[in-house]
Amino acid sequence: MALKPEPKAPFHSVQYALRVLESVSTHGGGVTEARISRETGLPTGHLAPLLLTLRREGYVEQVADGAYIVGSSLLELGSGAARKLALEAKLQQTLVQLRDSVGAAVYVSRYVDGEIRVTQVADGPRTPAVNEWVDFRSAAHASAIGKCLLTQLDQNGRRDHLARHRIARLTSRTITSEKVLFSKLDSQPATVPVLDLQEYAVGTVCAAVPLTAGSSAGCLALSLPIEHAHRLRAAAATLNRRAAPVLLSLAL
Repeated sequence: MALKPEPKAPFHSVQYALRVLESVSTHGGGVTEARISRETGLPTGHLAPLLLTLRREGYVEQVADGAYIVGSSLLELGSGAARKLALEAKLQQTLVQLRDSVGAAVYVSRYVDGEIRVTQVADGPRTPAVNEWVDFRSAAHASAIGKCLLTQLDQNGRRDHLARHRIARLTSRTITSEKVLFSKLDSQPATVPVLDLQEYAVGTVCAAVPLTAGSSAGCLALSLPIEHAHRLRAAAATLNRRAAPVLLSLAL
């Protein structure tokens, strides 16, 4: 091992932890507690509580066969593909928790290179995702996601998008006038969720709140079947309150 703790070092517990992490990280397929003990020279009595602490903090994980592997917290400290995957997994976990909290499918979307992209979804048997019967990229004028992203663009950006994705009537509630649409976007309060009351799809209501980091436009959204429309405003309020942790996960 590169790191050799000295008995008199004041921070020897930290050094022991680093030695354990070195051992775990060199065994991609997992390493047993006995082998970690041999490689680090730590007796099992000292190793067990240290591994427990590292597990609680997410620096190591214990798999089904009892072996230890690198945890998400350690991956997040790195760079490249492994860090990207770890951050995506952390964001997905946050979205799942939010899904369960609001009782609705939740989405993260961004406006990238002039197009709407739904980057992550957390749904389930009791919280089904909306049926994307028309590509979200072509439905910015009707969906909560699209309208929320359009509110974050300037007039030229909005016109550019609609020049490439013409306004079409998707349901009887869809706004088909660019003038009316822009008026509603301009009057949308920044702190109030954007709603879609069956404008994109009959039988579905949605809400979205902005996730703005610098010049990047993004949003957090949810969808509910029409029979749960009575829960939409309360769910949207919760979505709004919980947007900060999601934004933090995106920014890490």
